[in-house]
Amino acid sequence: MSIRPALIRAALGALCLMPQSGRADSPLSAIDWLSQSLTTPVLAPKPAQPAVAPGGALPQDVSVSVLGGPSPDASGLLAPGVTGFPRALWGMGRTADIAGAIRTTRTDALPALQGLLLTLLLAEADAPVDSNADGLLLTARVDKLLEIGALEQASALLNAAGTLTSPDIFRRSFDVALLTGDEDRACATLRATPGLAPTLTARVFCLARAGDWNAANLTLNTSQALGQVTPDENALLSRFLDPELAEGAAPPPPSPVTPLTLRIYEAIGAPLSTTTLPIAFAHSDLDDQNGWKAQIEAAERLVRAGAIAPNLLLGLYTQRPPAASGGVWDRVDAFQRFDAALLKSDPVAVAQSLPVAYAQMAAMELEVPFATLFADRLNALPLTDAAGALAFEIGLLSPGYETIAARADVDPLKPRELFLAGLAKGVVKGLTPPDSMARAIAPAFLAPAAPEDFVPLLDQRRLGEAILQAMGQINTGLQGDITKVTAGLALLRHVGLEDVARRTALELMLLERRG
Repeated sequence: MSIRPALIRAALGALCLMPQSGRADSPLSAIDWLSQSLTTPVLAPKPAQPAVAPGGALPQDVSVSVLGGPSPDASGLLAPGVTGFPRALWGMGRTADIAGAIRTTRTDALPALQGLLLTLLLAEADAPVDSNADGLLLTARVDKLLEIGALEQASALLNAAGTLTSPDIFRRSFDVALLTGDEDRACATLRATPGLAPTLTARVFCLARAGDWNAANLTLNTSQALGQVTPDENALLSRFLDPELAEGAAPPPPSPVTPLTLRIYEAIGAPLSTTTLPIAFAHSDLDDQNGWKAQIEAAERLVRAGAIAPNLLLGLYTQRPPAASGGVWDRVDAFQRFDAALLKSDPVAVAQSLPVAYAQMAAMELEVPFATLFADRLNALPLTDAAGALAFEIGLLSPGYETIAARADVDPLKPRELFLAGLAKGVVKGLTPPDSMARAIAPAFLAPAAPEDFVPLLDQRRLGEAILQAMGQINTGLQGDITKVTAGLALLRHVGLEDVARRTALELMLLERRG
């Protein structure tokens, strides 16, 4: 089976490249910060059960559904002809197991694995055999997209599902609209769907957005009289509806902050910083009404996570001269100096500015977006010595890695460069691995057989789960158990994900990512 790389950029207009930074202050998971926009309780998914019965290979307790009946879990944006995945991507897997695997997959992985994860999340495929109208798998996929910060993709996937009457799905659609500045559409859907019972905060917010301030005040006053509003809700909504209260101090923000409370705080003139909030909130800082620094920092987070295309960051970095020095302004200055040198095709100036600019990008884990933007032009220049070696490695992090490796004049006395070039071409036979990571990578490219641990999944055609497990093993290797890298890469190559396997191997050697 040959699986072609998904054309996410063409389908969605956002090239998914970079992982989210794995810092200690990583934000809450997506499900924790969803707005309580509906009064209907959302049921938690049932705990996953073992996928394989003790005496056989069939899933336990397979549910019966109408043949060909609709399931939101089958929704997707990328058709099998685009992804190269089979339509039966999940095979005989159970919905709860697949959803659980998706929810536990790390989002701060290597760029190539991040792109692969997004392909899986957006793939159009048959629903699992026990899938029903609950949309458990769809919800897990949307939550992971929200965790990554891929709001446009999450919105498109929700629209493709067409199940906004489900409270569980609507909450996510409502929050995506709030974070992308499309709250009026979300409120219109809420008003037009009687089956969705909004909470007090959502009801008051939407009435005010529609200009019906009298109804909004009446709703709040009635809730106050009936004792149906908490003191915190009362303080925030009263300030939201009464301009005279806007002169006092804003109430402290709740924990966690939700997209709905974020918008209300903006409306009362007390906007909240998004730097410590989940990455999806960074989209609100991209608006032109925000300061340039806030826009740059938000774009850096989102590009690093693979949620938006690096061209947006290029535009922001080069928008105007740096406003000061230190921090983000040093990155802007280094980037602009390199960009100007490259535009002039000046090898001397490029050689001087490249190390500083690349170091600034590496500090923010933006090496792959940088390579995507500049590798082709960079490797067209006659750079030598340290600058030439750095340009070669940057080229290997770009989509054109194989072409750049084929054109490079690699020194036969440099084992590391020889091995990297061999990886880019997919041929390492006869090459000497230069370090421990290379020694773990090499066996996967010498004999890409399916590792024993993956055979049961492949026998049951549970390809999607096998790929997720391979990604998990590679991530485990990054955290110290380097032997897992071999098995993960071997599985990717075995199922035809050659491009992903090569890019992952190159990133394992070239990027400083250690869990």
